[in-house]
Amino acid sequence: MNTTWIVSANASRARFFSQEQPSDQLEEINDMVNDSVRERILDASETDKLGPTSGTKSVHNTGGATPNKQYQPATMPDEHMAELFARDIAGFLRKAHQEGRFQQLTLVVSPQFLGMLRKLLAPELESAVKLEINKDYTQFSPAQLREQVLAHMGKG
Repeated sequence: MNTTWIVSANASRARFFSQEQPSDQLEEINDMVNDSVRERILDASETDKLGPTSGTKSVHNTGGATPNKQYQPATMPDEHMAELFARDIAGFLRKAHQEGRFQQLTLVVSPQFLGMLRKLLAPELESAVKLEINKDYTQFSPAQLREQVLAHMGKG
């Protein structure tokens, strides 16, 4: 048995499909949703204001240096939530691979999220990845996704 898993993901959703042979239809085995990324930043449970000069508008302003207007925190809340979601996906894949649920892996992931996910994949999964497609096909039906994967395999 040489099972291939196909992961179709972006920062807010990850769908996992299984396939025994390339000619087989895709069987959806899991669907993970990251609702926190879908929420607007203001609606998220963040208590800190993102404004770089919000401290200067305080009644406690002591006249200290005002931060540069171009200041951005190292990680924005939505990026942090996306990274946590990528960690969940990487953990799920690692556990499934250790259990022998798949031998090969195809990643069909939106470009920015693919970089994040790639950094978090366990080293033993790197050899299982046979194809990466940096596209967001999370809304595709299993048949449409299968067509896209086959088309990319033909290019390689």
